[in-house]
Amino acid sequence: MNYALVTGGAGFIGANYLNHRVPLSKEYHYINLDALTYAANLNHIEVDGHSNYTFVKGDIRDKEFISELFKKYKFQKVVHFAAESHVDNSIHNPQAFVETNVNGTFNLLHAAYELWMNGPNQLKETYQNARFLHVSTDEVYGSLGKEGLFTEETPYAPNSPYSASKAASDFLVRSYYHTYQLPVVTTNCSNNYGPCQHDEKLIPTIIRKAVKGENIPIYGDGQNIRDWLFVLDHCKGIELVFQKGRLGETYNIGGRNERTNSYIAEKICSILDQIKPLPAKASYKSQISFVEDRPGHDQRYAIDASKLEQELGWKAAENFETGIEKTISYYLEKY
Repeated sequence: MNYALVTGGAGFIGANYLNHRVPLSKEYHYINLDALTYAANLNHIEVDGHSNYTFVKGDIRDKEFISELFKKYKFQKVVHFAAESHVDNSIHNPQAFVETNVNGTFNLLHAAYELWMNGPNQLKETYQNARFLHVSTDEVYGSLGKEGLFTEETPYAPNSPYSASKAASDFLVRSYYHTYQLPVVTTNCSNNYGPCQHDEKLIPTIIRKAVKGENIPIYGDGQNIRDWLFVLDHCKGIELVFQKGRLGETYNIGGRNERTNSYIAEKICSILDQIKPLPAKASYKSQISFVEDRPGHDQRYAIDASKLEQELGWKAAENFETGIEKTISYYLEKY
């Protein structure tokens, strides 16, 4: 049996990835490694009990633990989701982001190098098909003006401790390819949404606040723009890059769904007005409240996914309007 390591598999994207891949991929036994911090939730794992799935509690910051885990399972595949990812939290506690996103990524890379290689450019015979996929974010590119898209060639310009820590981890991955020829690929994604996302994120917050009758907080003037990607589309893109992507390359994964934060809030409220109407024909939109903008808030992100689409044939199945209806249904049941 070949073993695959999925870090952060109890988090939002990791859980969706495991729920999608474990039933389809009997050639791998998936080890879900998660420290179970506040953003993790094992209840989101639908494949617990499958013969090719095992959960292991552990911290990627623990170098010795990671080294022993690689020796024990002799991983042929690593999909690295584990990260601190909430920008607001990175403003208040940047150290945690450096320790997890930078040091943790280094520990994983070096454990893979020690297991898979005899030295620089010397991949062991039993690991000729091994691969390490690093999941990153479009926030490493900084902020866009009104025009243009992030491509794989866009210079890095991170503007928050979170994005800076992810940029550093991306560079570590790149260095292990160029220095040692470690078989790595990187994906940089736009904003994800869908089932299992933590309550602190924008879309779950809007839905939760709306149905509880509370003010729906939107930063600044609400005109910050993000490119939204349904989480299952992201997971399918990740697996496609893992299987067919060129080693050492970066692939951007984006939904081509640019929306302002104000549009997001108003769209969710409009859907709720239809499926869970308030008394006396009132609208949830009356609960939208603009609050002080957060420091260093990037104005616009938008990804050009042409490389992934043209080289590997990926295409997002959901547009925002179809994906948000599925997402609202999930959170209404949750809340």
